[in-house]
Order: sequence, then structure tokens, then C-alpha cells
Amino acid sequence: MSTRQSRDTTIGFIGLGIMGSPMAANLCAAGFDVVGYSRTPAKIDQLVPHGLRAATTVAEAVRDADLVITMLPDSPDVESVALGSGGVLEAARPGALFIDMSSIRPDCARAIGEAADKRGLRFLDAPVSGGEQAAIDGTLSIMVGGPADVVADAKPVLAHLGKTIVHVGAVGSGQTVKAANQLIVAGNIELLAEALVFLEAQQVDTESAIAVLEAGLAGSTVMARKARSMVARQFAPGFRIALHDKDLGIFTTAARAAGSASPLGAVVAQLMSSARAQGDGDLDHSALFRLVERLSGASTA
Repeated sequence: MSTRQSRDTTIGFIGLGIMGSPMAANLCAAGFDVVGYSRTPAKIDQLVPHGLRAATTVAEAVRDADLVITMLPDSPDVESVALGSGGVLEAARPGALFIDMSSIRPDCARAIGEAADKRGLRFLDAPVSGGEQAAIDGTLSIMVGGPADVVADAKPVLAHLGKTIVHVGAVGSGQTVKAANQLIVAGNIELLAEALVFLEAQQVDTESAIAVLEAGLAGSTVMARKARSMVARQFAPGFRIALHDKDLGIFTTAARAAGSASPLGAVVAQLMSSARAQGDGDLDHSALFRLVERLSGASTA
């Protein structure tokens, strides 16, 4: 999409948190006319110098939009913004493209998609993976559910947000793939935490150990991005434990409904819930390391 075409496209962006804020900034930088709304006015103010036009309500943000993006914490938030009074479905004009990029229940995405269709809107569920840095860099992995022709229309915009954009099936499929992603990530983080606590207990030089492990079969994106910050006890949130706990709840519920066994998934879901219950919910999900330390009888910084 050329800069001129971008300027002709108005995007209503709802949700300017850790992920939504850099995503909206990237769309502004690409030349789109972005109208943003957040329940926290300060988050809107931070983006105005980047070219964002401020809205005081959801309806104001989406009324003249060609395309609407929501990036919100949980299913109830998306349902309220999409289906509530003054929400996207009520305020957006017929024919607009509505892309929810939050991580929500697949059945919730399908219900919103059906309601959107009845209102004459085109709907996609397009959750993302990659965390805050990928949102900043515009290199997110985006898993998209919806009709193929609608996905094709959305790709010129999504290309400014992600490096990998894959159509994974009908509406709701994006959320199903995201649930699987969150299971894999959580399992990787938990095993990495256990390995690092073990290495420290054995008084092994952890930097050397990480260097050789990440070069072999044990290496992963999780290890590359999280291992050193775990050892340094740096847990500023890129993706909060509270949100990962929510996502694992989505996975376990959907797996139970599908009759899909996930014994290790059930364990890591319980560990994530435990970390949240013990006060670490607002820390990065790599703070599972702190839980493993506690279980090992070690003090946490």
C-alpha cells in the first residue's frame, strides 16, 4: 500500500496498552489516518505527537473509519467495546472492516463475527504473538481467522504490524491457534525457569550455559529473549503473568470442550495461576522463574 493510499484509509484503533500503543504508532508512521481511543487518556496523549487523532469515545473513534482494530485485555472487554451501547457494531458504518487483535475465547470471536455480519461489517479475529518488542518493531506473527477475501483486504494494513501473517481458517481459528501458541510459550518459559534455577543451584556460570544451550536443540525464541533477563531478575512486563494466566484458561477450556488431552498444559496452567495468586500477576510471564525459586526454597529478589 502506497503512502497516498494509506492517507486515504482511516483506522479506528481501540486499546492503547503495551501492545496496542506501538501498533497504533506504526500505523501512524505508515501514513494512515489513525483515530485512537483508550480508557486511559494519558495513553492517547502520548501518541498524538506521532500523528494519532484523539477520540473521547469508542463511537467517535470508529464512526468514520474504513477499518477498526481492537487490542484489548480479555473477552469481556472486547464484547463490551464491540457489542455494547456506542460500541463498534453500533457506531461503525456498514462495509467497514473490523479486526479484533486481542487474545480472547474462540467462541467469543465467533459470536462477535456473527453479530458483525448481521450489521453489515466484515470481521476478522487476528491475535498476535511476539510480545512488546515485536509490536514496536512491526514484526509480530499474526494468525488470522475469517473469509479469504476479507483477509486479503486486511493484509496491506496488517503488513505494517507483522512480519508473518497467516490465514488459519474461519472466524475463531485465529484465537484457537493463539491458544495453542500460549500453551507452547508458557511451557517453554516454565522449563527454562526450572533449568536456570537448577544451573544456579549447581553454581554453573549461567551466561556460559545459556550461550551453549541456545546454540543447540534446546535453543528457542523464548530462551533468546527471556533467559538473561530471568537470571538478572528483571521482570518488567512485556506480557504480564495475569494475561498469560487468562490465555491458558482459554486453552484449557477449549481443550476440554474438544476432548483434547493436555496433561503438561494443565500443570503449567496451574503454575501460572499460582504465580498470579502469589502476587506476581503484573510482572512479565518470565517471572515464573520466581515461582520456581520459591518452590526450590530459594529467596526471590
